[in-house]
Amino acid sequence: MLSRFAFLAVLMVPAVPIIAAGDDMTRLRIEVTGLSGKPVDRASVVVHFVEGRSKIKFGKKIITHWELRTNQQGIAKIPPIPQGKIRVQVIAKNYQTFGDTFDITEPEKTLTIKLNPPQPQYSAH
Repeated sequence: MLSRFAFLAVLMVPAVPIIAAGDDMTRLRIEVTGLSGKPVDRASVVVHFVEGRSKIKFGKKIITHWELRTNQQGIAKIPPIPQGKIRVQVIAKNYQTFGDTFDITEPEKTLTIKLNPPQPQYSAH
């Protein structure tokens, strides 16, 4: 009976990439502002590790996907993620959605993202 439980426990482990503990990591800070430079608070920020410089190996588990919100100063701080290509998406009320891929190679990096106001709506009638 115990072997069935152990088998089910292995199946329930989430599929998180496993990366060697010695790989280069980056502390990422994302600053979100409007075109006027005013900070955008409560913006939804999604950061996803896409591709790294090192090979994926067995070792320490490292989270490679974050979903968080900006604070009142428009800043979102992400704990250390592997260096390489990351995809950043920002969604905020009354602004256009932003999405882009960045190549991160520094141990600490600040990305400043300026959100555009929404486009006017047009009618075909």
